[in-house]
Order: sequence, then structure tokens, then C-alpha cells
Amino acid sequence: MTFDEYQKFAKSRALYPGIGSNVVYPTLGLCGESGEFAEKVKKSLRDDNGVITDTRRAEMVKELGDVLWYLAMIADELGVPLSEVVKCNVEKINSRHERKVIHGSGDNR
Repeated sequence: MTFDEYQKFAKSRALYPGIGSNVVYPTLGLCGESGEFAEKVKKSLRDDNGVITDTRRAEMVKELGDVLWYLAMIADELGVPLSEVVKCNVEKINSRHERKVIHGSGDNR
């Protein structure tokens, strides 16, 4: 499945309040799911000395799927194909790598 196919699939399952453009709801969902993923990482540190067990890994993969779903919905609300988000990110990372600023800070480095 391509990124754009996934985005269409995700939208076909979207059940959230939306009148016109509604970037707020999926943005809040993204924050929540990212937090749930971070909780799994925290618990691996607390409970398993930083080792990611098979059970925890499976839980983390599920949370990453939720993160991906909300990311796809935000892109959709912005009218941007998910493949374009990926393309822009690859170009940005390659540019930073080529200019040797991958370790710097700030958005526009």
C-alpha cells in the first residue's frame, strides 16, 4: 500500500467532528497518540531497564499506527497527499545532510 492509498483508506474510516477544514481534532489526536507511544518507551525504561520486550514492541507498533493515522488525517485536512509530506521531508533531510547541518538546531538550517 502506498502512502496515498493509506491516506485514502484512513479517511474512509474517519469518524470525527469536522465541518470544512478541521485540522484541530486530528492534531490533538496526534499529540495524544504520540504521548501514548512515549509512555510505552518510559515503561520500558522503568520496568525493563530500557529493553523493549516483544510484548512492548507490539504495543508500540499499534501506537505508531495510530500516530500514522492522525498524521494522514492532518495532511488530508491540509489538502496535501501524504506522499508529498514524505517527499518534502526526504528533500529536507538530504539537504541538511549535504550541507552538514543535520546535527544543528532550528527548522531552517
